[in-house]
Amino acid sequence: MNFRSIAAMLAAGVMFPAGIAGAADLEVTHWWTSGGEAAAVAELAKAFDATGNKWVDGAIAGAGGTARPIMVSRITGGDPMAATQFNHGRQAEELVESGLMRDLTDVATREGWKDIVKPASLLDSCTIDGKIYCAPVNIHSWQWLWLSNAAFEKAGVAVPKNWDEFVAAAPALEKAGIVPLAVGGQPWQAAGAFDVLMVAIAGKDVFNKVFGEKDAELAAGPEIAKVFAAANDARAMSKGTNVQDWNQATNMVITGKAGGQIMGDWAQGEFALAGQVAGKDYTCLPGLGVNEIISTGGDAFYFPLLDDEEKSKAQEALASTLLAPATQVAFNLKKGSLPVRGDVDLAAANDCMKKGLDILAKGNVIQGTDQLMSQDTQKQKEDLFSEFFANPALTPEDAQKRFVEIIASAE
Repeated sequence: MNFRSIAAMLAAGVMFPAGIAGAADLEVTHWWTSGGEAAAVAELAKAFDATGNKWVDGAIAGAGGTARPIMVSRITGGDPMAATQFNHGRQAEELVESGLMRDLTDVATREGWKDIVKPASLLDSCTIDGKIYCAPVNIHSWQWLWLSNAAFEKAGVAVPKNWDEFVAAAPALEKAGIVPLAVGGQPWQAAGAFDVLMVAIAGKDVFNKVFGEKDAELAAGPEIAKVFAAANDARAMSKGTNVQDWNQATNMVITGKAGGQIMGDWAQGEFALAGQVAGKDYTCLPGLGVNEIISTGGDAFYFPLLDDEEKSKAQEALASTLLAPATQVAFNLKKGSLPVRGDVDLAAANDCMKKGLDILAKGNVIQGTDQLMSQDTQKQKEDLFSEFFANPALTPEDAQKRFVEIIASAE
């Protein structure tokens, strides 16, 4: 795949925008297709349409693992959309380096993104060789355990306050016909659950050394062995989930068919859509109730270079709209995520969002693994934990050995 030759052909006719955007239809691709996600996307579309342009929705079902290859293929194949979602981090790195994505530095400078985007690592993830290539829209943290209050009431046990209490309650849940832990079949769900367990059990420093510094010796040690033991508990507790998509697993918690789910704060959109109230119908434990730390991953929009002056101008309007205060509030309240702006009013936030905002304000944060590792390494990790959760014959000890190999060769 010759990204650079494609880039040269596209760049030959590119018109770089300036001034106020003209009216244009922009196709925007993303993988937000669950009920709660669709409600959040509608807020972005409404805000952009108000500029006189039109949001043409290009939703791709199947989450990022399915959607990203399609998005990349279109861009490298000469059929780019006007804007596309990627996660914060290195997912679009090769596209940027190949000259296929638009430089947003002028827009970011004019609107003071460096002053308003918090934490700074979000904009750092958009920056390559000193130039800004994406517009961050939210902060999504993985480090949450979502619990069904009704499920624990049915099982006759108190709602857990931490991971150990949750594991101890599993037999009572099973006796009541409830799956203790819902984990869907998509590989990224199992890998994400392991990452959350690592922060909760081994701590922030170990997480950063293993994933950030690629410390294979530490990955082979007793601290990570404890994480694999916890992952083994999670595997046993998730037996009988029998769903594929993450939102299907979330729905098991919403309906009381499962006691809990380790999932990012995007799950809140599903709870909200179902009319459930944080603290009343469900309980959220940041950091699994052990280490109240959240990751600052999330989503950003990149803008492929286009050979169309009006659409290029409209791209500027969209980038500006995504970070506008009103858009940030409306979108993130529906999405369940935190805003990337540190200067917006979120008085309407629910109890769980307020917990996340408090942790963010204290600076108890880590970068997501998308920000710390290449997509190839991420894929290897997903494959390992997908197999681990699906195959009880793969022991924690053998899985740890394979994990060490991944870390040792990580990029």
